[in-house]
Amino acid sequence: MTMKLPHPIPYQGSKRNLADKILCFFPARLDRLIEPFAGSAAISIASAFYFKVNRFVLNDINKPLTDLWDTIINNPMYIIGQYNDIWQGQHGNEEEYYYEIRDKFNETQQPEYLLFLLAKCVKAAVRYNAQGYFNQSPDKRRLGRNPEMMRDDIIGVSQLLKGKTEVFSTDYSYILESATTDDLIYMDPPY
Repeated sequence: MTMKLPHPIPYQGSKRNLADKILCFFPARLDRLIEPFAGSAAISIASAFYFKVNRFVLNDINKPLTDLWDTIINNPMYIIGQYNDIWQGQHGNEEEYYYEIRDKFNETQQPEYLLFLLAKCVKAAVRYNAQGYFNQSPDKRRLGRNPEMMRDDIIGVSQLLKGKTEVFSTDYSYILESATTDDLIYMDPPY
């Protein structure tokens, strides 16, 4: 069986569908890829999948998102179990349940709640209000990503990035200061 390119985090603006085209512009020999605005980490995942890069730096100012990445990469079985339990709990009460999970996430910032919200919210669009609370509504047409499919993608990403990735949540300028001439920094336009 051939492994497919895994993507556990749906994210509006993700470059997963363009990753192979972007990778064509990478230098032939590259040690470390830095994504100062990681989001879905689509470029790092594709780079690891196609053996383009050996080490990775994922950064995003959204701390719950980087906590989720750290958990996916370094503790995949935990997040798989948590996601399955949360996803199974919605049956028969989907919309109200989504709002309960959203409230729990806003209170605790736990990565397992964020993963469920991302898998079920409208257009996979992360939205926070002025007080910093996640406020995106649920997509009422679907239940979110099936736990079995999510499990496969989480395990796939962990296998690709574990032991090779540093995860940060800081201002991107600090991450750029750590770059050397041997690194490639990937930033979406307009940067």
